[in-house]
Amino acid sequence: MSVGIVSYGAYVPKYRIKIDEIARVWGEDAEILKSGLMVFEKSVPDVDEDAATIAVEAARAAVLRSGIDPQRIGAVYTGSESHPYAVKPTSTIVAEATGATPVLTAADFEFACKAGTAAVQACMGLVSSGMIDLGLAIGSDVAQGAPGDALEYTAAAGGVAYLIGKKESELVAIIEDTYSFTTDTPDFWRREGMPYPEHGGRFTGEPGYFKHVTNAAKGLMTKIGTKPADYDYAVFHQPNGKFPTRAASMLGFTKEQIKPGLVVPRLGNTYSGSCMMGIAATLDQAKPGDRIFATAFGSGAGGDAFSITVTDRIEEIRDKAPKVEELLANPIYIDYAKYARHKGKIKVA
Repeated sequence: MSVGIVSYGAYVPKYRIKIDEIARVWGEDAEILKSGLMVFEKSVPDVDEDAATIAVEAARAAVLRSGIDPQRIGAVYTGSESHPYAVKPTSTIVAEATGATPVLTAADFEFACKAGTAAVQACMGLVSSGMIDLGLAIGSDVAQGAPGDALEYTAAAGGVAYLIGKKESELVAIIEDTYSFTTDTPDFWRREGMPYPEHGGRFTGEPGYFKHVTNAAKGLMTKIGTKPADYDYAVFHQPNGKFPTRAASMLGFTKEQIKPGLVVPRLGNTYSGSCMMGIAATLDQAKPGDRIFATAFGSGAGGDAFSITVTDRIEEIRDKAPKVEELLANPIYIDYAKYARHKGKIKVA
């Protein structure tokens, strides 16, 4: 029996800061940064937004788009690097706010930027086994970057939610298969109590990102006997614009295949929501029968690859909730002082 996406929803805060403004504060060359990162601006949370509120908005959008009864949701899993509580689940907040409670199971996931796709895989398993009717998998983050650190130029805010089910008439996309590649590669970390993560600089590219993304992608294509030319679209984790573009080239995908889902230049890196946001942006314009190849990456490190086929139902529900392009439109730009306030870099007694 097929398992797949019943619905999806995204949320992006309306505030943005331009890379030029961050570079101005730290005396960096903005043109060199933009050229190297292929990121021009990033989303910034409002002062009262966090990973939980963002997850709630994305989840509500997914439920709205589907029109399903939220009481059918048996599992809620939220992946994030920035859960607002060290001890208190984000997922119970989401379940309550979407009307899904009581749920059979709820938990928070952590695996750097692939925690959301790990939640998708868990929901796939529970749905396939018959333990639950529908699962809600979310990737939501208010990404952290220390002042002046390279991460500050890309660490953004946003979230995406996917309803996973197996009722054929409800599926907007069939997840044909998934494959993961995981090793203990400490390229990025944040200890308990530390406000900002640390990273291994160039070490995060190889053997971090590229090793795990390419091996997960190749592993899936080998497993199911496909090749890049078999897909209409491709999405890869987007810590910046350069990494997914290079990964696509290494694997044999074209710029045309990744362009629809490459949202990072105007959004920044939404961490657990990154690859999932790219998939959502692609679903916003894909036609029935189109195939999407996607690979998420999480530092620490691992890659989750998915092969997805869009169904006719996408045309029925696509316009019932805000599309990613609509969420990216009409931003409110702020200066570094307001950005620092919104991000909690300036503490008010």
